[in-house]
Amino acid sequence: MTPPSTLTVKIRDFIDADYPALAAVQQAVWPQQTVTAEYLQHGDQELREHPRQPHFWRIVAEDHSGQIVGAASAVQWPGMFDPHRYHAELMVLPEAEGRGVGRALAEALWAHLQERGAREILAGTQEDRPRGLAFLAHWGFAEAMRFFDNVLDVQTFDPAPFAAAAQLAPGYRAVHLADLCAERGPDAAWAAYFAGFVQARADVPRTGEASPVLESEFRKRGTHPQFWPEAVLLAVHEPTGEVAALTELWLDPADPARLNTGLTGTTRNHRRLGLGLALKLKSIEQARARGAAKIWTGNASSNRPMLNINERLGFVKEPAWIEMQWFAPESEAKQ
Repeated sequence: MTPPSTLTVKIRDFIDADYPALAAVQQAVWPQQTVTAEYLQHGDQELREHPRQPHFWRIVAEDHSGQIVGAASAVQWPGMFDPHRYHAELMVLPEAEGRGVGRALAEALWAHLQERGAREILAGTQEDRPRGLAFLAHWGFAEAMRFFDNVLDVQTFDPAPFAAAAQLAPGYRAVHLADLCAERGPDAAWAAYFAGFVQARADVPRTGEASPVLESEFRKRGTHPQFWPEAVLLAVHEPTGEVAALTELWLDPADPARLNTGLTGTTRNHRRLGLGLALKLKSIEQARARGAAKIWTGNASSNRPMLNINERLGFVKEPAWIEMQWFAPESEAKQ
């Protein structure tokens, strides 16, 4: 079989007019990650306005007809911020794979990151993408952690076996954020939500140290197009009034039949009481009432307590996402 010919491309900076094409590339490369141009633009704007002023850079590969056939980016994620750590992403349309597009983007991306003095780079792909895994290994990346997307068929889920587990332990009550705002006022309700979120997030596995959540940025999620305040379910400890556990469902940017789980977690002082499972069950019923077909959630392979809950509920694992890591040689890191 004759190998595909090299595709001549022009590498250029990304511009706002490219968002529809970028969404199309991402949807083609990762069809399970439903996105829209508006969703991507909103996320980029949040990065540009973040108080930590993270570095953010994106390029595209354009063929002779002007079609965008690939894209690459480098960003310092605010939630895991380090001035020398970057997250890199590279995507090529399936029909353009193996034709030099990825290499051209990678060379430009690598040059940019070296110019920036990157000491750590994170990038990833799915376990069922051997070409991507080999590509990252070629550039010196090694596996750091695995994450699973887990999917629940809401309409076939049977809540009957979990009737007892859906009841919160004595001294706790379930309330969604919208109702808590009505009870306490928005500022007090959001402050309680924020405090519980920060504590529950502290033990979420990740490939680097988490940066503190800024409350001013946290409040901005209330204006996010996919935020659903009635689906932020909180377990409130009645003696203290504090948020002891939470789970969140977010609307999907492109698929009205799909809901995406944000953080599900319990603060350290209130664990081993079944609060997370009880809230998760209530969120499934909420999804069913909305007419959702699927709930998607993500977990690190090392987060066994959360994986146990999802497996017990019938979530089905998608192929693992393999987060890979590159470190600058010791001699370079000391410069």
